[in-house]
Amino acid sequence: MSWSKLKQHLEGFLSPSLNGRVEYRAPGYRYLPDKSGICYFSVDKKNILNMSDKTSSIRWYQTELEVKNDPGIQIPISSDDIEAVRKGTKGPVPEDRLIVMARSRKSSEHAKELLSAQASLVKSNFIVVANKFLTTPVEESLESNDILLNILALVDRRVGKKRILNMSEKMMLKHPAVRYFYELRRGGV
Repeated sequence: MSWSKLKQHLEGFLSPSLNGRVEYRAPGYRYLPDKSGICYFSVDKKNILNMSDKTSSIRWYQTELEVKNDPGIQIPISSDDIEAVRKGTKGPVPEDRLIVMARSRKSSEHAKELLSAQASLVKSNFIVVANKFLTTPVEESLESNDILLNILALVDRRVGKKRILNMSEKMMLKHPAVRYFYELRRGGV
C-alpha cells in the first residue's frame, strides 16, 4: 500500500477529538523505496514521536535503573507476587521486606519489557506496523507490547471514552510515549 493511501486509512480511524491535531508524517519516504518506513507523529504541528530520534519531549530510557526509578510507573503488587517471593526465600522474612522484594522483582521484569519494546520501536518499520494495525482487532493492539500498536489503538475512534477512562491503571505500566497519547486522548494534554 502506498504511503498516501496508508496515511489516509490511519487518519480515517482517528478519534474525532484528535482529528486535525494528530498527523502521521514520513519525510522523504518516496525517494528511498528500499529504506524502512521512517515516520513520526505530530500533535498540533509539533513533532512528538520520531521513531529514530530520542531528542523529543517524550522520555526515553537508557537503563533498567531509569525505568525502576521513574515515579510515573506504578507497579501493582498482588498477594500472589508476595507469595512467590515467600516461597523462594528460605526462612522467615518480615512481611514489609517481602513486599519490597516482590516490587523489585516485578519492576525488573517490567523494565526489561519496556526497554525491549523501546529497542524494537527504533528498529521497526512503521509501514509494516501500520498495516498490521489495520488488519488486527483494536483490542489486540491495545494489549500488545508494541509501542506503535498501542499508540495507534489509543488514538483510534473505535476505542470509546469509557474504555479510555477505565484503562488508567494499565497505562501506568506503559512507556511514556504511550502514556502521552493516552493523556492526549483523555483530554489531559
